[in-house]
Amino acid sequence: MLRIIHTADWHLGHHLHGVSRNYEQQQFLDWLLLQLEQQHADVLIVAGDIFDTANPSAAAQSQLYDFLVKARAANPVIDIILIGGNHDSAARLDAPSALLKALGISVVGGLSKNATGEIDWQRLLIPLSNQRQEIKAWCAAMPFLRHADLPDQQDATDPLVAGVKTLYTELIQQVKQQAGADTPLLLTGHCYMVGGHLSELSERKILGGNQHALPVDIFPDDISYTALGHLHRAQSVGKDESIRYSGSPIPLSFDEQLYQHQVLQVDLQADKSVKTTPLIVPRSVKMIRIPNGQDYCSLAEALEKIQELQLNTALVDYQQPVLEIRIALDKPEPGLRQQIEHCLEGLPLRLLKISIAYTGTGKGLADVVKEERLEELLPEHVFQRCYQSKYNTQVPDDITVLFHELQENLQEVE
Repeated sequence: MLRIIHTADWHLGHHLHGVSRNYEQQQFLDWLLLQLEQQHADVLIVAGDIFDTANPSAAAQSQLYDFLVKARAANPVIDIILIGGNHDSAARLDAPSALLKALGISVVGGLSKNATGEIDWQRLLIPLSNQRQEIKAWCAAMPFLRHADLPDQQDATDPLVAGVKTLYTELIQQVKQQAGADTPLLLTGHCYMVGGHLSELSERKILGGNQHALPVDIFPDDISYTALGHLHRAQSVGKDESIRYSGSPIPLSFDEQLYQHQVLQVDLQADKSVKTTPLIVPRSVKMIRIPNGQDYCSLAEALEKIQELQLNTALVDYQQPVLEIRIALDKPEPGLRQQIEHCLEGLPLRLLKISIAYTGTGKGLADVVKEERLEELLPEHVFQRCYQSKYNTQVPDDITVLFHELQENLQEVE
């Protein structure tokens, strides 16, 4: 048996509405080190988006390399594979690859070409060994594929998908030749698959957008396991349990607060079958959304729910829960933030975001004026219609007075 830990989408250096996630990410990395030891892992695969940006901070890079050194020191024979994601710089990841290779760490930031101008497939073929250093499987480590990587497939119905499929087909042929017929094979990828559950606020639609989600048939049935990155919710692809996203280890937006963040333990048997076991990542910083879920509530309800929270007053600043409040309004509320901040005064909470939804239809200007010509309407009439559309109520007298003052000031400037 070969035991693999599959994880992805660390996004080291990430900030949530200006707040650093360094503490949470370090807590995860420390926990992962413990899991590698306790679960007697043979292989660690990190399937892309190691960093949050292509130009990560020195602190984020130090966090990664400190983890790699500790992981290798605690597990001298473990195979570690890192692939580049769409957030990563392929060149930055690949720069220290020769040095890391000497430590038993394989890095594939992006596709590279050899002296003849062809893709260096051998660099993507990685043997996987058990604790006795016996090769038990081979991994074909495909990184995130950018448009420039794809071969010309202009005659295909969807050139982007066809280009990706061509590259995977060639890689799979290469790894089969290297491994032989009886050796189990693994793939990696950082991509968006058809049917995947996307977190809109923190995942970019890649390879040309949602219409270019990749079909599952790019991965043949004789691949024992495909370790994917990009989607932050842990999930299998369709009904195939051997093609999986591990998900991100921490929530990267408030929309992800209810995800069951995890890494996957993958046990690869000699008969090429796999068994996956989720290892749930402990939540080191609580995320609170009022109200919970996707709903909005009134300001009064929100203030009441804040007072009902059970909070730990012993937490230091960077351990305190982060908060998003979602308020439904039927008209502007100028003192909204001040009222919320007053309610939060003295509480061990960090307010990161106030989201507001108005009760109007939210129609744009073109819908508001309908068939009429805009230049034939008085500015006041346009303002009144837009206000009514957004707030579902008549313009208050004091707001009308302010609008007239603004008009007069603009006319004086002209």
